Amino acid sequence: MKVEIWSDITCPWCYVAQARFEKALAAFPHRAAVEVEHKSYELEPGRAKGDVEPIIKVLMKGKGWTEEQALANERNLTAQSAGEGLPYVAGRDHGSTFHIHRLLHFAKARGKQHELVKALYRANFGEEGSLFADDERLVALAAEVGLDADAARKVLAAPEAYADDVRADEREGAQLGVAGVPFFVFDRQYGVSGAQSAEAFTRALTQAWGDRSPLQAVEGADDAHVCGPDGCPVPH
Repeated sequence: MKVEIWSDITCPWCYVAQARFEKALAAFPHRAAVEVEHKSYELEPGRAKGDVEPIIKVLMKGKGWTEEQALANERNLTAQSAGEGLPYVAGRDHGSTFHIHRLLHFAKARGKQHELVKALYRANFGEEGSLFADDERLVALAAEVGLDADAARKVLAAPEAYADDVRADEREGAQLGVAGVPFFVFDRQYGVSGAQSAEAFTRALTQAWGDRSPLQAVEGADDAHVCGPDGCPVPH
C-alpha cells in the first residue's frame, strides 16, 4: 500500500500531522508493506527566495491579525507540538520553499527523502535560526542525513534542478483536489486532510488496507507457463 503526503515545510500543522501519522504507522500491523512518499506543495508559490520575514509579521499581514492574536496562535502551536513530543520555537522565520522542495526531490532520488523531511521540520520549528536566510544551513541538514554536501549545494545553486519534479507534484495534487496541506492520499482511494489524530490515521490505514482490490483474472485467458518459487517448469 502506498501513502502520499502533500505538505510544505513552513506548515506547522504538517509538522504535527507527520508525528501523528508516524505514530499510527509504527503500530500498524502491515507497516512493512506500506510505502510513504512525500509530495511538494507550496503555501506561497509566488514568494521570492530572498523574501524572508518573521512569521508574526506574516500572520498579521496575511490574516489581518493583531500582534497579540499572532502570538496567541504561536502559543497554541507550541502546545499542540508539545502534545506530540515535538519541540517548537515560537516566532520562526517564514520564506519561499521552492528551493527546499527541489532539495527534497534530490534526497528522494538518493533514498533519503523521509530523513530530510524530518530534519527540515525539526530545524524550522524546533530550533533557533532561520531555515531561509542561508543555503548553507540546508546543506548542513542534507549532510546530516547522509547526503553529499557538495552535491546538495550544487542543487540549491541551480534554480532548475529538480524544478520539474516539484511542479509535477503540484499539478498532480491540484488534479486530485489538494487545496491545502497536510493532505494524505491512501492508495489513491482515500484522502485525509489536516492534522488528524493518530487514531484517525490508524482508521485510514486500516480501511485503505482492507479495501485494496485484488487483481481479477481476465475472462477467457488460457493457462500459460509461469515461473514461481520452485523455478520455471519446462513442459514435456
